[in-house]
Amino acid sequence: MNKTVIAAICALGFAQTVPVAFAQQAGPSAKASFVDQTGKSLGSAQITQTEKGVLIDIDLKDLTPGLHGFHIHQTGKCDGAAKFTTAGGHFSVAGQEHGYHSGKGPHAGDLPNLTVPAGGALKEQIFTPGVTLGAGDNSLFDADGSALVIHAKADDYRSQPAGDSGDRIGCAVIEKAP
Repeated sequence: MNKTVIAAICALGFAQTVPVAFAQQAGPSAKASFVDQTGKSLGSAQITQTEKGVLIDIDLKDLTPGLHGFHIHQTGKCDGAAKFTTAGGHFSVAGQEHGYHSGKGPHAGDLPNLTVPAGGALKEQIFTPGVTLGAGDNSLFDADGSALVIHAKADDYRSQPAGDSGDRIGCAVIEKAP
């Protein structure tokens, strides 16, 4: 199992692994296509609802090797000319603070850093229990949608409001899958 997935589960207080069955369960699903600020494709994500949260399967390319912050943002708009600030802040349901190391966190949209290997391509699965593709306050399909954002630097899981993770270098609007 990928170290990032294990770290995310531990950081969220879960003492279990992500079963393969999660990816095989039928439930609502979504898709997202990542672009950089110039509109160049960086890859895609498939998002699947499970009984306990959502599973995000990412397939990325052309990224700088190293650690990158990765978050769900509150608005489904990815305008590269505005440096993806149109995606708003991190998705937060109850006004939590940012970060796994915050006593008042994490945001529902806080996700573990991505570790991009040499060559810049990454395929990974990330599970998060804080959001849903269904109805309710934690739905990624609220009135203005949601987006996945990749940052230039690693998230320190502590600094407010976004982990000091730098510029937004990739963005993907989350859309309902047909």
